Amino acid sequence: MDSEIYSFALRNTLNEIQKLCPDITNAFIFNEDGEVISRDENTPEKTIVEAIDTVDSVLEKAEAMGNIEGIVLEGSKGRMNISCIDTFYFITVTSRKADMRYVNTVTRVLVPTIIRLLDKINPTPLKGNPSAVGEEPEAPTIRLEEETVEDPVEPTEHEETSKSQLETETKPILPEPPVSQFIVENIGGLLVPSDTVRIDNAVLTQWKDLYQNRKIEEAEIETFGGKSTHVKIKPIKDSKNEGKGIIQMPDKIQFSLDIRKGELVRVKPIVE
Repeated sequence: MDSEIYSFALRNTLNEIQKLCPDITNAFIFNEDGEVISRDENTPEKTIVEAIDTVDSVLEKAEAMGNIEGIVLEGSKGRMNISCIDTFYFITVTSRKADMRYVNTVTRVLVPTIIRLLDKINPTPLKGNPSAVGEEPEAPTIRLEEETVEDPVEPTEHEETSKSQLETETKPILPEPPVSQFIVENIGGLLVPSDTVRIDNAVLTQWKDLYQNRKIEEAEIETFGGKSTHVKIKPIKDSKNEGKGIIQMPDKIQFSLDIRKGELVRVKPIVE
């Protein structure tokens, strides 16, 4: 299942939600980069752009607070509800007279369930897809053209030897990635991506000094039970937690590694 069908399924879900809850005037989903994943058929692009600008300004102010599960903005004509589902933001706009208990029951159960079901079928991350927002997916057209294939020219023994020597000389020898041990701590909230962990900034600095001019944006986490995974890394924000040898980890990563708060894990950088 490709991303177009994924987005198309979400759009149908949003349309069904509006049928169940007529008080919902607009509903759409976007990712951390501001790309619209899906929207209901009644919401124009202008409304979405204005809403995302509003949401961005609110999230910037709320980031310092941390551990926020949802935000409700109230205006003179209605309410905007912001909730986080893994790496997506789900936005609904309702009238002020809406029964929010009923709205929340539908939106907080139906949409997360559909997204996680689709993730199991198609784990590839979604990107914004304009055709999936306003149009139904079309089958791709495949054109076959005749090409003239020439017989490959076999390299001589001298050419192969020179190429091998050149690759050996130009390819730098990198030191073995250092392995650090950390104690798992929980981290959650509206602004916390489910694929990212936070570790001590001093460790990140040591890695950058060891691998100068190399990007280090990911790391490999390995448990003492033998399970491992690749994750994105960021420094710990709270200075009170620096130097304590902890790794702040979302529930989703803990579940995939079958570990919990207080357990010890090994972490090493992934050098690009």
